[in-house]
Amino acid sequence: MTPPAETTSGDETANASMQAPLTGDMEARYDPTGIEEGIYQAWESAGLFGADPDAGGEPFVVVIPPPNVTAALHMGHGLNNTIQDVLVRRRRMQGRNTLWVPGTDHAGIATQNVVERKLRKEGKTRQDVGREAFVDAVWEWVNEYGNTIIGQLRRIGCSCDWERTRFTLDEGLSRAVREVFVRLYEQDLIYRGRYIINWCPRCRTALSNEEAEHQPRRGKLYRIRYDLVGGGHAEVATTRPETMLGDTGLAVHPSDERYLGAVGGEAVLPLVGRVLPVVADRHVDPEFGSGVVKVTPAHDANDFEIGKRHGFSVVDVMTDGGRMSEEAGERYAGLDRFEARNRVVGDLEAEGRLISVSDHDHSVGKCYRCANVVEPRLSLQWFVRMKPLAEPALRAYENGEIRIHPARYGKIYGNWMSDIRDWCISRQLWWGHRIPVWYCEDADCGEMVVAMKDPTDCPRCRGKLRQDEDVLDTWFSSWLWPFSTLGWPDQTPDLKAFYPTHALVTAPEILFFWVARMVMAGFQCMGEAPFRDVLLHGTVRDHEGRRMSKSLGNGIDPLEAVERFGADAMRFTLIRGAPLGTDLQLNYKDLETAFRPGRNFANKIWNAARFALQYAEAPDPEAPGADGRAAAPLPPTAPLRDRWIWARLGRAQRAVDDAYEELRLHEAAEIVHQFIWGDFCDWYLEMFKHDCRANGGGPGSEASSGGASPGQVLTMVMRGWLSMLHPIMPFLTEAIFRRLPGCGPESTLVRGPWPETVESWTDSEAEAFAVAVQEPVDAVRALRPEYGISPGAPVTVRVRAPSPALSAAWGSDQDPGQGRAAIAGLGGIARLSLNELDDTRPGTDATSSGVGVSAQLPSGAELFLPLSGLVDLDRERAKLEKELAGARGRAKGAAAKLANPGFVANAPAEVVERERRRVSDLEALIATLTQKLRTLRGG
Repeated sequence: MTPPAETTSGDETANASMQAPLTGDMEARYDPTGIEEGIYQAWESAGLFGADPDAGGEPFVVVIPPPNVTAALHMGHGLNNTIQDVLVRRRRMQGRNTLWVPGTDHAGIATQNVVERKLRKEGKTRQDVGREAFVDAVWEWVNEYGNTIIGQLRRIGCSCDWERTRFTLDEGLSRAVREVFVRLYEQDLIYRGRYIINWCPRCRTALSNEEAEHQPRRGKLYRIRYDLVGGGHAEVATTRPETMLGDTGLAVHPSDERYLGAVGGEAVLPLVGRVLPVVADRHVDPEFGSGVVKVTPAHDANDFEIGKRHGFSVVDVMTDGGRMSEEAGERYAGLDRFEARNRVVGDLEAEGRLISVSDHDHSVGKCYRCANVVEPRLSLQWFVRMKPLAEPALRAYENGEIRIHPARYGKIYGNWMSDIRDWCISRQLWWGHRIPVWYCEDADCGEMVVAMKDPTDCPRCRGKLRQDEDVLDTWFSSWLWPFSTLGWPDQTPDLKAFYPTHALVTAPEILFFWVARMVMAGFQCMGEAPFRDVLLHGTVRDHEGRRMSKSLGNGIDPLEAVERFGADAMRFTLIRGAPLGTDLQLNYKDLETAFRPGRNFANKIWNAARFALQYAEAPDPEAPGADGRAAAPLPPTAPLRDRWIWARLGRAQRAVDDAYEELRLHEAAEIVHQFIWGDFCDWYLEMFKHDCRANGGGPGSEASSGGASPGQVLTMVMRGWLSMLHPIMPFLTEAIFRRLPGCGPESTLVRGPWPETVESWTDSEAEAFAVAVQEPVDAVRALRPEYGISPGAPVTVRVRAPSPALSAAWGSDQDPGQGRAAIAGLGGIARLSLNELDDTRPGTDATSSGVGVSAQLPSGAELFLPLSGLVDLDRERAKLEKELAGARGRAKGAAAKLANPGFVANAPAEVVERERRRVSDLEALIATLTQKLRTLRGG
């Protein structure tokens, strides 16, 4: 075997210690752009991501949270889909019949807004072109741009079954939507009614309660005087004075003694003059404001209920565009709602009816799409009765049928389900699933038809029908996603084989929008929960902790990260840096820093593989461990170096598998990283390299009786960690795996095998050997920079009371131990003497100059490193004396400051605490410098 070129010790970014002549077709530098696209195309061409409902075996199914067709990939998508891909790839490697269903969402409001903006640039509105032409225009846009994000998901390595890609407005899902609407209507779970809903004046559509995102806001509280008929007045507080123009009554609490005499009387509405009845109602909070509330049934949900109970009239003073209607009166009609607020307040003040205006913190609902303030508005809409649907979904969580991770979100889910309100499902849009309801145009007939197929005429009078103008909430199609994508309502082979699914990965923000509703739909339509585990990941934020957004300009384009650092580097960074439910911070101003850990890891692996493949040999396919699964120890006749790395591999495989089973993906990434970077690269390969040097180019012992050769063990170990890492970094691991002896261009990790969890075992002799190598090397490496010893200078080391393992690892000049080459090479130790320290003078020996430094090894042995001839003792002592004097001076100044009562009494508490920490740190530094100086003086 030809020996490798000389290598040097490790630089973290390039891992120069693994540099070697080109092995096979491995380039000297890792270039992901030259690898990833070709590998992905090969995977797709081979059909490796497909699932077969007739294949049998245990399934594992994930449905993608369908991104909007308007979306371009952002880092939140990157995190979400990388987590899904890691889960899916591991299960596929385990041999599960794995299906990851991809698709996109038609995104009613968002997509309609995109096309409306396009029309506005042409000077048109959707009303100008008409409904049919507008919907056609949206379809044209979707067909041209709607699948952009699908290609972007491929670029980051997502292993979806792309032949099953679905769209929430495709023919099959449209049929499922209509089926569910008709069924729920027939079961009296869908109804039409006039109620207060959340209305977006910008999007001009109703919103569900969840789509009106409430945010804390500092507003104003206005106190207004209403005159009582017959004398006296009532003080009314409101945050929306413009809505007073629609007041039709006043209310007080029945037990509020202040107003018992007013109940049953009347008041006069300021500015308008309308006479208002005064009633008692238990809904009123007597502690808020003056205890008197104005009742505006058309513009407040609570007021609507009070008005219904007491028979108040309803006056709607606002249009669907957020302007004041004619009902508001001539002076205010046509004004924007906030302009009207200012005018109303001014007019109240002019009439002397504005008692006060004060700051007031309250919650304001905003449209989840355009962020405009929503208006509570009385409107005729379609609703789903949610309470009956929520009951089985709540039980499923309470009895553990559905598990939510992290667990803290489970309580939120339970509370929401327990206090659920009916869902407003109609939207005043043109793009979406049109509501399958028709109304007879004959006013005398009044028939309403709800049907699966479009009716031709009225079944009662045979007159003409008109279809409801509204479309369904986007989430009405999305809540059917886990089973509609598999063919429901037809009983397809896919539905039979792959429902229920197993894991859902999404963000906490849509726990109610989507997750909870899917659970309800699953029980209602399929009779069981749609998935077992719900994984809620955190939010990707910038380095200042702000949520990434277009408006802030602080986002990171995942494709830019992929182009610069590779998909694997990005994936590793995201998985390792984001424990489930924890936010991830990335510096959008410095992508180099953000993704350096992933890139460095990829470089380290590539360079390690280039070195290792020079010695790797194909293992016997039938031999234990040939597939990289460290299920049992190597034979005792195998080299201790090999036995140790094999034992470490087995331990890592068990820990990684446990982490995956507990959905701790970040821990799995960290364990694999520590094994590859630390155990494999920094120790095993370095020991391997120095053994090669000591043995004239070869790694040492040949195959033991019944065991694998060192080159075969090397291949087996690489197979093991490549498999562990593959779900997270699939491209790099696949590229290296194909180059292993016994593999080829068609070889793949995609379908495994995965190193399954095995029973715990240890190799204590091999572990002790590794500790014996590592302890003196680590100690010498730590002492070199501390005492200014050149990194390349050979040193002599003496050890007192060495462990038996260290004595065996070093051996003797006549019979060198298995660790001698590694200890000498890695520590730069020219000579290591055992049990040669003079016990009468700690830290020195009889033959030295008396100047040296000692270190206690973790095993209990004492290591002594003579400094004479290695450093300029006079110069080092002078440098230390200068450092010590400076530290003492700074400590004295800080202590004097703390001794000053005025400073301690008047300075901010954090400044005083910072000064105390500074004194403590300086005292520790002084102690360290004093000890080092004493050492250099030979004391």
